[in-house]
Amino acid sequence: QVQLVESGGGLVQAGGSLRLSCEASGDIFRVTHMGWYRQTPGEQRELVARWSSDIATKYADSVKGRFTISRDNVKNAVDLQMNNLKPDDTAVYYCYLGIGTYSGMRDYWGQGTQVTVSS
Repeated sequence: QVQLVESGGGLVQAGGSLRLSCEASGDIFRVTHMGWYRQTPGEQRELVARWSSDIATKYADSVKGRFTISRDNVKNAVDLQMNNLKPDDTAVYYCYLGIGTYSGMRDYWGQGTQVTVSS
């Protein structure tokens, strides 16, 4: 059984910073990709940043130069450093990791963490 736990969301003023963290636990053989999506009410989930073992790291155009995705292979964790936050960054942020276990490969998702940026 694999579980993902997110942390780090909250309320911040425009121009401020937050760091989101997501750590996976369980019987994990390997992690092949990971990343962050975000979603606002009534909208589709939007890719923010992703890392994969076989393709280049990708960022949404709206966050390039402000957000940085990083990973900790020992902890099976992925972080998202968010700088110079804007009100448009307000959303629920979800992490995901592509994890291999005894049962095979699949994507696992975090529970979501609210980020609110005030103007």
